[in-house]
Amino acid sequence: MYVDKKLGGVNAVQTLSRLNRTHPPEKKGTIVLDFANEADEIKAAFEPYYETTLLSEATDPNLLYQIQTRLGSFPVYTGADVDQFARVYFDAKATQDELYAVLAPVVERFRGIRDEAERHDFRGQLTDYVRLYAFLAQVLTFADADLEKLYVFARHLRRLLPSDRGELPREVQQNIDMESYRIQQTPTRRIALDRKAGLLEAQSTTERHPLTLEELEPLSRIIAELNERFGLNLGPEHRVTLGQMMERLDADAGLDASARVNTRENVRLTFDHKVEQVIQEIVDSNFELYKRITDDRAFGEALRNYLFDQYLRAHRQAEELIKRGESKTLEFKSTLRWSLKEARQDDKALTHAVLKTIAAFLNTEGGDLLIGVADDGSIVGIEPDRLENDDKFMRHLAQVVRNGLGDRAGTCIDPTTQIVQGKTVCVVSCQRSPEPVFLKWKGLEANPEGDFFVRSGPGTVCLASDSAQQYIRTRFAFLSTTSSPSSQSETA
Repeated sequence: MYVDKKLGGVNAVQTLSRLNRTHPPEKKGTIVLDFANEADEIKAAFEPYYETTLLSEATDPNLLYQIQTRLGSFPVYTGADVDQFARVYFDAKATQDELYAVLAPVVERFRGIRDEAERHDFRGQLTDYVRLYAFLAQVLTFADADLEKLYVFARHLRRLLPSDRGELPREVQQNIDMESYRIQQTPTRRIALDRKAGLLEAQSTTERHPLTLEELEPLSRIIAELNERFGLNLGPEHRVTLGQMMERLDADAGLDASARVNTRENVRLTFDHKVEQVIQEIVDSNFELYKRITDDRAFGEALRNYLFDQYLRAHRQAEELIKRGESKTLEFKSTLRWSLKEARQDDKALTHAVLKTIAAFLNTEGGDLLIGVADDGSIVGIEPDRLENDDKFMRHLAQVVRNGLGDRAGTCIDPTTQIVQGKTVCVVSCQRSPEPVFLKWKGLEANPEGDFFVRSGPGTVCLASDSAQQYIRTRFAFLSTTSSPSSQSETA
């Protein structure tokens, strides 16, 4: 048996215990070829269950009713839907088409939920119910027929719900290029277990299922964007080189000090000097990439921009940025959606102000937007926006960026939270966009296609049609064709 993913706890025991079978004379023993786990990790997983395993507490059958209540609170299905499905399911003459016909409107209601977090939570509760019922049904006889009907309904509905994930998990994206791997045997050993009793936790459920945010590993994203923009076929060996370049830049104490206290423009001067040194160092290890950087001016500039944006994401401190004050590449916003003056939620005007700043940064040289900081540099924090926690705030911000600026623009920002003076501040690092970004938000745009914003000094300007077209031809010269909506100039 070979193992190519992380295992832990009872999952490791259940998975590897399937090997405890022999079939003489063909199979006299067992062996595990493990690519992902250390021997000590497997030992720690097995030891609690080696001799005696005790159940910490009984699994409460009433948990089923709790999940049933949670599921009923979502606007996805009704009791009539469950009953109708059960009638068809338990009818021996029913067909699969009839089952799907009953579930089709339920799936459409699920698709109609606009909040991604709510969809994720519903799917998680549905999964909890199916797993818990299947477990309890092995040892208990339920007198409540509604539980059985909901079980068969939920089990089939799960298969039809659209998936949360638009991308592969991060670990898959990082490891998908097998050419960059080699086979190497590490030590072979037996794992000796200590004899002691273990404790197995009872089944439980989760009140809510929060979203797990995954994104493409940054260096892989840089490779993908360079390939798309310049029509190249850069592969894993180039990603390894970029990783080595970033490691050298990250280890430079002088550059780190500059990034923490200087304006973006001044940091760029220091960075350009340092990155040239790093580029010279790859001449022997990856001459192909070195030659392309030095011979193709546009490619070299694009790569330097990507590396600079990636570096700043890890080395910018909100507290130091606030001391610098607003500039062409730095702006403060008190809130994302809450009017402090009027003490009310204003998703239209206030969120529009945030989005046009982000759009302007993307269309110009990039920049940092600090949400939770007033114009005078005083700390407001993101708490006044009245989102339950940092995670909810970040997901709401990501959603409004996608809604107002588009999915591709969302890949050019990297929001993080930092604590300043005991309050949470959101630092939105914006890189230069490889394509023009237009803003459409709740009818505030002057043109149906959206408005085009750029930075001018410490302010944001909406360019009129002719000016926008000229700017795009210069700033995005690599694009063969562009279109720009008309709008009136305004400064913010």
